[in-house]
Amino acid sequence: MPFEFKLPDLGEGIAEAEIRKWLVREGDVVAEHQPVVEVETDKAVVEVPTPKMGRVLALARAEGEVVRVGETLLTISEEAEEQPARPRSVSVVGELPEAEETVPPQVLATPAVRALAREKGVGLEGIRGTGPRGSITREDVLAALDRKGAAVDEFGAVERVPFRGLRRTIARNLLKSHQMTVCVTGMEEVDVTELWTLRVKERAELDRQGIHLTYFPFIIKAVQHALREHPIMNASVDGEGEAIVLKKYCNIGFAVDTPEGLIVPVLRDVDKKSIVELAAELLSLSERARERTITLSEMKGSSFTITNFGQFGGGFATPIINYPDVAILGCGRIADRPWVVNGEIAIRKILPLSLTFDHRVTDGGEATRFLTRVARYLEDPALLFIKSV
Repeated sequence: MPFEFKLPDLGEGIAEAEIRKWLVREGDVVAEHQPVVEVETDKAVVEVPTPKMGRVLALARAEGEVVRVGETLLTISEEAEEQPARPRSVSVVGELPEAEETVPPQVLATPAVRALAREKGVGLEGIRGTGPRGSITREDVLAALDRKGAAVDEFGAVERVPFRGLRRTIARNLLKSHQMTVCVTGMEEVDVTELWTLRVKERAELDRQGIHLTYFPFIIKAVQHALREHPIMNASVDGEGEAIVLKKYCNIGFAVDTPEGLIVPVLRDVDKKSIVELAAELLSLSERARERTITLSEMKGSSFTITNFGQFGGGFATPIINYPDVAILGCGRIADRPWVVNGEIAIRKILPLSLTFDHRVTDGGEATRFLTRVARYLEDPALLFIKSV
């Protein structure tokens, strides 16, 4: 009897997932607990195994489609053996010629192929199918798309790029952040010359230990200490908007650029870790985020977020809050600038900072005091070691 395999509950309150890649085809025989599809849920990519063995009769959805928990993914025949061939018709006068099977006039295509055709804007009528009984295959649709050529509007050629995968998740989250927060951005320039000198001095020793030391762990530590002094920035607003939830823990989310978009892993218990420990964990989480092997749990639970657009050459920006956090710090590119030091002009290393905060939770005065405190820790890195664990 055919078994309809439905998208199971993947935990973490996930209600839907996007089909990223099918790992089986129609007609394949699958074993119990064999992964059959790769899905993407809130930035995490996971493989979903089938609870039954058998032969795949049909794939219910196409790659790129969104499936809700409880909806059918594919149909499996629990009997994987081939069905015996139908015996030839026999009468008292001998074998009778078999009637030729006729292909019904309607278009033959699986739901997955129909979904692909809808997505690509290709009509199935008129496509000559190369599948069994003249059915239209995925390859037939793609071939028809090639013949169709580029789409056009009234001004010329265009290309439609559907929102899918990580890009769709990012779009949804950013829209929610704008809808749920009242964003204001303050900015500051910080003289990090002493921090620059310290990093250069210690980098060679840490390189020998296999630890790549950047400025980011120092910035994270500066934020952690400033949050302890300004706890209103280490918070969220409850779902009803009736209370501010002050976090007693310090979990820092940080944006990682991947080919498919930004992913935000979370460094947990920053207040209990040294700068060297943070450097090692940053490297590990960043690599797994780019490889898309990071787990969903490793991207949840932030209390504050930092994004480093300086690595791309940017200066100031207005970063969008990583909801439900109430603030995000953006770091620009460190550059040589003329700076007044003890009444004289000198060339110093200057770091631009941009702090976006939720104006519902706090006002400009408190946000500025927080940003100034972060700057003070970065200007005098010795303070970080005096106060750190």
